[in-house]
Amino acid sequence: MSTVRSRIGAVLAWIGALLFPLALFTAINMPGGSGLLNGLALVAAVLLPIPLARRSPAAALSVLLAGGGTVAVLAISGNVPARAVLFVFAVFADIMAGNVAATRSRRVSIGAAVVTATVQVALVLLFENPGDLTTIPTILILAVVTAWVIGDSVRQRRRHAAVQREQAEARAVEAERLRIARELHDMVAHSIAVIAVQAGMGRRVIDTQPAEARTALANIEETSRDTAAALRRMLGSLRRTDAGSGAAPRDPAPGRADLDVLVARSAQAGVVVGLRRDGDPQPLPPDIDLSAYRIVQEAVTNVIRHAGVDRCDVAVRQDAGTLTIEISDDGHGASGSTDGSRNGITGMRERVSLLGGEFDAGPRPEGGFRVSARIPLPEAAR
Repeated sequence: MSTVRSRIGAVLAWIGALLFPLALFTAINMPGGSGLLNGLALVAAVLLPIPLARRSPAAALSVLLAGGGTVAVLAISGNVPARAVLFVFAVFADIMAGNVAATRSRRVSIGAAVVTATVQVALVLLFENPGDLTTIPTILILAVVTAWVIGDSVRQRRRHAAVQREQAEARAVEAERLRIARELHDMVAHSIAVIAVQAGMGRRVIDTQPAEARTALANIEETSRDTAAALRRMLGSLRRTDAGSGAAPRDPAPGRADLDVLVARSAQAGVVVGLRRDGDPQPLPPDIDLSAYRIVQEAVTNVIRHAGVDRCDVAVRQDAGTLTIEISDDGHGASGSTDGSRNGITGMRERVSLLGGEFDAGPRPEGGFRVSARIPLPEAAR
């Protein structure tokens, strides 16, 4: 339906443009009309090519110059003064030339401006007094140049805006890729750490404690299934974001409410997490809620993989416009020096930095390792 409507609009635009010379001739030679009536008819005739100018600016300008110039040469009469005819014609021709400059390349628009000025000056040479052959052509040429400069400026602004939109889209795509990579790293690293610990424990006790080995295998199965399901959802969401498919539905991102599940899964990996929630928490913005969960998840994963202890403490407190997260353990103080842990700390630091917060991680004086994050909260979450 839209295609049919567009074709009908194009046909009507061309019909109006092709009727322009006849309408202009009629307006100029209207018998018995007043000066105001002739002027209104002249303006109405000159407006006929405007719809075509929206679709094909260069073609509309060509019709205006060719038809208007020919009619002016053939039919200037005393009903409407020649200067009035030239003024109306010049104004609309300049508008058309500016439209070409705003929508077409400089090579096309400069040629259109030169032709427009040439036609206007030629009409002045035919119908004006010899005393005006310097002043009026100069004014007409300056008017065409002004119209071209304005149109070219509009084109440059549109082009600059288009470049900025492309750059913004590229930055958004890059940010989304980094977000996905970070989410994948956090999710897979934690799951693999749990699976590795469970597999090692099952291997050690399979001969002496078959029941414990079966429990470890069940935990591995559950963790693997949950991770595979999460990966399928994420990859399926990426596949659904192809052009024309609309916004891909996204599963709810994890947050502080999911920390209990994280605690239970960490216990399966042999690390008991002492979780403490303080303050009177209000609902958090999704990005802060997700970052809080990921920081705890990554820090606990580092404890499982590097600290060599069976317990760590997690404290989450929200008060005075700040969300404070602290994870501490009594394990090897140098656990943060390993490559895996260092990568995790870099990701946590990046998350906190993007939210305008403060992050610190390192060995504790009394032994062990400590991760601390302070994230400022927006007014609505206070």
